[in-house]
Amino acid sequence: MNPAQSPGPVAPGTGWPEDPATPATPVAASAAEAAALAASAPDLGELVARQSVCRACPRLVTWREEVAAVRRKSFMRETYWGRPVYGWGDDAPAILILGLAPAAHGGNRTGRIFTGDRSGDFLFASLHRCGLASKETSVTAGDGQQLTGARMVAAVRCAPPENKPTPNERDTCAPWLAAEFRMIAATLRVVVCLGGFAWQALWPVLAGSGFEVPRPRPSFGHGAEARVAGPDGAPLLLLGCYHPSQQNTFTGRVTPGMMDAVFRRAREAAGLS
Repeated sequence: MNPAQSPGPVAPGTGWPEDPATPATPVAASAAEAAALAASAPDLGELVARQSVCRACPRLVTWREEVAAVRRKSFMRETYWGRPVYGWGDDAPAILILGLAPAAHGGNRTGRIFTGDRSGDFLFASLHRCGLASKETSVTAGDGQQLTGARMVAAVRCAPPENKPTPNERDTCAPWLAAEFRMIAATLRVVVCLGGFAWQALWPVLAGSGFEVPRPRPSFGHGAEARVAGPDGAPLLLLGCYHPSQQNTFTGRVTPGMMDAVFRRAREAAGLS
């Protein structure tokens, strides 16, 4: 079918590159169902499949699918993913990279967080320079990009209007993040939070996973560091990094050197050679 005749969203199991879901993947239609399906996922593969078909937030579902149907003029002949953007990367990572949410014409189009927009271009170039990504660009799911020792997720898995999820949407999506965090916690040494929203979204996940959360909670800032201890006493380093939004990168609030410094610090702390 001509891409212009299939604007999206993409139905599960119909051939989209790296689609983790099938037509049989259970779909959450409410916050309670999202929490239950996240908690009962038997492994990481099934968890991300369930993430990728979630319909628990009506406003986000309507928005992401409207964007996928209408599309931006420059992408008019492309099929949009139009579904939640699931976590991806190393299944046993030393570093977790936590962002806000997929962009309407970025991850919501390409099927991968921080892929296909200028924020992602900035981020992946830094990850490549720091030895955490196999290529300096990330164009779409299935393009051969790989993360090395790292995994990338969003606090909210669907593209929100004006890039602003509501507190209720954040909380509804939190069980997906919490379940994914618990599945990778054994190897995790560092979490890099891209922006204040991600920094704030992480603390309840840590507390719910048995980590000792300091009070008051450390403030977010670029280069901010905080250490927490897990249930087994193992340390986890949290690093703050300004979000690579166009507003931040165009104004110089965050530069390539500033972002590289954060990811080099993450590599060092994670013990990656």
